[in-house]
Amino acid sequence: MKARRVLETCLYVDDLEAAERFYVDVLGLTLVTRRPGRHVFLRCGQQMVLLFDPLACQSVEGEIPPHGARGPGHVAFAAGNADLPNWRERLSGFGIPIERLITWPGGGQSLYLRDPAGNSLEFASPRIWGWNEDPAPTASDSVP
Repeated sequence: MKARRVLETCLYVDDLEAAERFYVDVLGLTLVTRRPGRHVFLRCGQQMVLLFDPLACQSVEGEIPPHGARGPGHVAFAAGNADLPNWRERLSGFGIPIERLITWPGGGQSLYLRDPAGNSLEFASPRIWGWNEDPAPTASDSVP
């Protein structure tokens, strides 16, 4: 038996409202649910991005064990090399600086930026890990 894929990833943010606006308005993720002062859950294709207030999730809540992290986290979103110029233009339109652009030895590229909480975000071609570019999005990518 082995793990098959990442279902969700979590970042910790100090301002849930600002983070929600950024991830929905700028990155185009879909809001699934929010609990003011504690968390925001967002859909990204077939995976979930969870945003938590780091202080609120340190205590036991129901059956969920306490968890958390300190300092900036990192998540990479899949984007084909051909999509990266579009992301640069979109982010520029929102006044979001690009921290770094990297072309990797295998031909894939990465574009780095920061979210409002300082987390490191990356748009990266799956080629950086030796995989083919992602296929075009399907209707199921936006199904709640």
